[in-house]
Amino acid sequence: MRIDSLPRLVQPQPVDYGVVRGLCTALCGRYPCLQTVCAGSSLLGRELPVLVLNAEAQPHPQRVLVAAAFHGQEWLTALCALRLCEELCASLTADLTLCDIAVGRALQGRQIWFFPLINPDGVHIARYGSAAAGEYASFVAQTGGDTHGLWQANARGVDINHNFNAGWAEMQALAQKNGKTAAGPRQYSGPSPESEPETRAVTNLCRQWRFRHVVALHSQGEEIYWSYGDRTPPQSRIMAQVLGAASGYTVTHPEGMASHGGFKDWFIACYGRPGFTIELGRGVNPLPIEDFESIYEKAREMLVLSALL
Repeated sequence: MRIDSLPRLVQPQPVDYGVVRGLCTALCGRYPCLQTVCAGSSLLGRELPVLVLNAEAQPHPQRVLVAAAFHGQEWLTALCALRLCEELCASLTADLTLCDIAVGRALQGRQIWFFPLINPDGVHIARYGSAAAGEYASFVAQTGGDTHGLWQANARGVDINHNFNAGWAEMQALAQKNGKTAAGPRQYSGPSPESEPETRAVTNLCRQWRFRHVVALHSQGEEIYWSYGDRTPPQSRIMAQVLGAASGYTVTHPEGMASHGGFKDWFIACYGRPGFTIELGRGVNPLPIEDFESIYEKAREMLVLSALL
């Protein structure tokens, strides 16, 4: 039996909060090796589900976090995270290999945590416009929330992946230079680090569970970012090169305002452990749902390795 012959719950479909919650429930119902925990709530009160694979791993498991959909227009990354979760669960349950990896053996003493939808409010605004922003609807409408392909921030106009405490002073200088000093669709870092509940949800998760390494899924560009400052561990470069070789993605460094304030930047600076940003696919966000299977297939081995290395 091959993994591709098994029925899949995670199918190509446009993503929103309801879709992600439904898929999390369905996956947990099918796979006993999977459990759900709540990491907190978004600004508009949407609960933030996290799936834990191999939750009974003993005695002291190494934990890896795969997080997605930091940006509203990048909702396809949530589907990629959930497909990866499903394939790992199916391989473990049926004792199959995945990308020639014996998943059962690879998961011994390890847990994989999936945080598929960091920014559900932003995804809803990106999908449905300002009417999805609740009490912030007027602000979102005035700042571009009804322009297709524009909205990346949360409902308050803070870009979650610029809201982490990593190079904060440098990022503020870049924000001044680039005119990103007020709340809006993208690249506004907020009034202070971790000012947003979505940011605090993922940082608190890291503080509580001390992940071995983290993977942040974004789109687009087919690139892998792996370093941040002098606390980047030596193994990060090797791990990134392995991921690049498995996918054909370019191993490189971000530029400009993407150089500070991101999740992997904060994780590396805070813990001195590997953190990666993977920019999935090529094109213009939001990437079309018709491209999901080809994007996932090209990235598949890389994603499996990113969770199991």
